[in-house]
Amino acid sequence: MRIAQIAPLAESVPPRLYGGTERVVAWLVDELVSRGHEVTLFASGDSCTKAQLNAIWPRALRLGRPRTDPVAMQAALLEEIARTVSEFDVVHAHIDWLHLPLLSRLGVPFLTTCHGRMDLPGFPDVVGRFPSAPFVSISDNQRVPLREANWIGTVYHGLPPDLFRSAYEAGSYLAFLGRLTVEKGPEAAIRIAHAVEMPLHIAAKVPRGERGYFKERLEPQVDGEKIQLIGEVNDRAKQLFLAGASALLFPIDWPEPFGLVMIEAMACGTPVIAFSSGSVPEVVDDGITGFVVSNEAEAIEAIGRLGELDRRRVRAQFEKRFSAGRMAEDYLRHYQGLSNIKKERVVVGKAETAAFRPSSTSEDGMRNAPLCHDID
Repeated sequence: MRIAQIAPLAESVPPRLYGGTERVVAWLVDELVSRGHEVTLFASGDSCTKAQLNAIWPRALRLGRPRTDPVAMQAALLEEIARTVSEFDVVHAHIDWLHLPLLSRLGVPFLTTCHGRMDLPGFPDVVGRFPSAPFVSISDNQRVPLREANWIGTVYHGLPPDLFRSAYEAGSYLAFLGRLTVEKGPEAAIRIAHAVEMPLHIAAKVPRGERGYFKERLEPQVDGEKIQLIGEVNDRAKQLFLAGASALLFPIDWPEPFGLVMIEAMACGTPVIAFSSGSVPEVVDDGITGFVVSNEAEAIEAIGRLGELDRRRVRAQFEKRFSAGRMAEDYLRHYQGLSNIKKERVVVGKAETAAFRPSSTSEDGMRNAPLCHDID
């Protein structure tokens, strides 16, 4: 198939450090190409991909200098999509709602994967204007705030099995990986680590808007020994970070749409202890790949039960449920289904045109008898 993938322009594909959406897009695109499909990736020019890259801007907007107006770049992205859309059998957009007015009018099959939460103000109103636009959720729970959208399926994220090496020895510390925001639960992770008297290693990004929170609430607790802040990590450092941990703590306090760090930990054979919110019960197989808990007290108890889990089984369950190959297969079924619907509509349209085509002229110049006769 000829497939267009539209990525956000904020980060490169894949991102240099933090960036879950762009990372998933990179894995999906490369897997589709490896399966013989013709894929074009619309992204920033510093992206690295096996696909044909249509570079909208030389550098990702978050790291680019001087800073570029993101609205201007989004306009450029939409114009490039409009110019080339006829070249594709299907378009897969990962840019929230931005493309909906355009692609809904161009006639090409398309679907949308939103990688964030769906309960943001205004989102239901926008999506409601496009009731036939197909959406794919990244967890069933992601759909809850927007049940009226045209959901055609759920596709869980997947990553290449050889991206991370698994480690089967018990780790020596607890791990926290993600953004340092209140909703991600870093303070809860610190309290849990103190309660069980284990070191906590934090590999995380401090968002620009959360620096005050970090300075006031978190930095005073980072002592460099019991609580260590490592900062953002790339894939190589992340593998060592996760593989060396006894467990990944995921004490979230928000409706997590998926939680990519959970399957990254599983890929390393590292179990996950996560609060039961959002997608967590769908991603963590309780008692197999970790423990789903309701509060800090249950998390503390779960750490005492880590010996019940087999890290080889954690890795095996990851391979079964969360590989990039499985993700690509799931999306391909949706691509083919949308493409078939388009073909059926074209065939029906041609049939209707033929049925109402004016009668042809015979060799003697006389018109064939009309389908209907006027009644005098």
